[in-house]
Amino acid sequence: MKKAAGFFKNWRMCIPFLFLYLEIVFHLYMRLDMAYAPVFLLLAGAAGMFCAGILFFLPELPAKIVGAVITAAASLLFVIECISRDILQQYFQIFSAVETAAGNKLTDYASTVVQSVRENAGGVFLLFVLPLLIYTAWVKITGPKKGGQSRKKEAFINGLTNGLLSLAVAVLVHGAALAVIFFVPWQGDFTPEMLYCTDTNIDDQVEQLGVIAMLRLDVRNQIFGVPEGSRAQIDEEAAAAVTGEEQEIEAEEEKEIVYPYNEMDIDFDALKASASSSGSAWLSEYFASLIPTRQNEYTGMFEGYNVIFITAEGFSGYMIDPELTPTLYKLSHEGFVFNNFYSTLHFTSTSGGEFQNLTGLYPKAGFPVSMSETGKQGTYLPFTLANQLNRLGYTSIGYHFNQNMYGRELSHPNLGYEWRQFTECASPLTAETNEYGNAYWPQSDDYMISQTFDEYKDLQPFNIYYLTISGHLPYSFDGSQMSQRNSELVEALPYSEKTKAYIAANLELEKGLTRLVDDLEEARIADKTVIVMAPDHIPYSDLDVLEELAGRSFNAESLENLDEKTVDVDVYRNTWILWSASMDEPVTVDKPCSQVDILPTVSNLLGLQYDSRMMAGTDVLSSADPIVIFFSNSWLTEKGMYNRYTGTFEPAEGVVMSEEEKNAYVENIKYIVSSRLSLGQLIIENDYYRQALE
Repeated sequence: MKKAAGFFKNWRMCIPFLFLYLEIVFHLYMRLDMAYAPVFLLLAGAAGMFCAGILFFLPELPAKIVGAVITAAASLLFVIECISRDILQQYFQIFSAVETAAGNKLTDYASTVVQSVRENAGGVFLLFVLPLLIYTAWVKITGPKKGGQSRKKEAFINGLTNGLLSLAVAVLVHGAALAVIFFVPWQGDFTPEMLYCTDTNIDDQVEQLGVIAMLRLDVRNQIFGVPEGSRAQIDEEAAAAVTGEEQEIEAEEEKEIVYPYNEMDIDFDALKASASSSGSAWLSEYFASLIPTRQNEYTGMFEGYNVIFITAEGFSGYMIDPELTPTLYKLSHEGFVFNNFYSTLHFTSTSGGEFQNLTGLYPKAGFPVSMSETGKQGTYLPFTLANQLNRLGYTSIGYHFNQNMYGRELSHPNLGYEWRQFTECASPLTAETNEYGNAYWPQSDDYMISQTFDEYKDLQPFNIYYLTISGHLPYSFDGSQMSQRNSELVEALPYSEKTKAYIAANLELEKGLTRLVDDLEEARIADKTVIVMAPDHIPYSDLDVLEELAGRSFNAESLENLDEKTVDVDVYRNTWILWSASMDEPVTVDKPCSQVDILPTVSNLLGLQYDSRMMAGTDVLSSADPIVIFFSNSWLTEKGMYNRYTGTFEPAEGVVMSEEEKNAYVENIKYIVSSRLSLGQLIIENDYYRQALE
């Protein structure tokens, strides 16, 4: 009994206590659900006991040093997670954080990081400074008394005994955690059992399993691979229900026109039979179960046109104003008008938004970064606009007036573009500089277009991709030189300084689009060019800006973090521009749609040959029903909105369903949502398009 008491009084036992402390404070500070405390506290306690056990095997002084390092490292990781969630609206895993730090020029975020630390000073103190103070005080109070040789020998034996005891307790506590994870009947779409066996849904992992467990599982998955889980059983009835094929056929018969399918001649059964992995086999079976979308009256409307595709950094359509931004207003109201378009937040900031825009797939919800991985692996992506149009003799060039981030020097050539950026590409661009020769931050979108139009205007048919940068955070007149440049234009607006700075920065995009339309008209090719523009993501770290621009509250408990438990999903409502000067009148589309729907819709308008079953998005102009999938796995269709947190479905206005019909519909869509979110990851991991189409 005396030895046991000594064991628990040993200073090394402060490590498990600090791990528990960090998880509790973090969950409270980030307003996470404490209902999962039995899970994340047991997992944190087991990890802490394991670390304490290691310290028992070390001599006193080295043990104290290692203990201090463990405390500091653990505390710092919690602070990093807090800041990462604040800035990027996602937690970083160890390997993704290393990749991002190594591969990106993070100076772009330096001022934002400093600002986040200032704003979260209280949390930084609680999560970093206080644990170190507790550790120092605990070690000083409970440290061993000095003694002779016999005491040193006794301390050595006690260290071995206590170390083994601590490791044994760690195993027992971890076993208890696994019992709670796998045998308690947790409710909801995501459970601790499911999250323990995946490397995606990191937000839910952190909430239910804890930060320490999420980081440990990240290491486990990178070394040993993700445990083979049971994928959703292929449900042909559910797949058909989503396409709305019965209604589509009926509609076509009424018109006495039966349009062909947007599909290719692919033997999915043979692909499944010869599949080299379970992922490839599942993809083949899944695609075979789907009914393609049909072509429609808009098929080939822009066939042979030049294409200019713009991914707009941090853009929100709430800023569009007929007087302040007349070109944005013109392009968004005189072409195709998508009244219910959403920029749903999906992982890895700009890169994740680009991945949706350019591939029609969802990025993986975790490490590795999907877009970067396609470049590293040389993944075959035949359905990107560049790769499709290049086969028809187009010239495809991509521009980004910034240094390399997210490995675009590899990924974007793989998408089919001749890639132009400041460094590490065949034809580096020249940055705009001030009178002292220093490059502006951020760069001007107007300058980008002025420097590039002459390169491609005579290379028709051309397919140009612009990744803008002027709208990059932070939004302040001190932190953004584009905001400074346009400060006088927004001075009289009835908004806060931050919102004015946001608008001012994006006026460079307005100027650039004005220049682009004028240049196209001067070159007499405006009526043979289609302009496509969509955001990479909303300004997700600055919901207060969106509140002001929209003139309404999004009902968030806190605007510091985008949390779909509390925020109105209309925060994601945005503008998708699809315009050509050849259009005589606008075409209004009321269907809910999102960024993954852009590629199949534009491919159909260009009359390209593609297989509509092999993307996560849907041709919005077909009679199929697109699905808008949000960060939390809540979703929206023409028939209604499903809230993943409450497990409830709210039918759209005018939609009448019996309880039985509602339950069946919800289960069908939940199945298809889960499947669509998996496609991008599985296609990249298995290079599936190459197997199916080369």
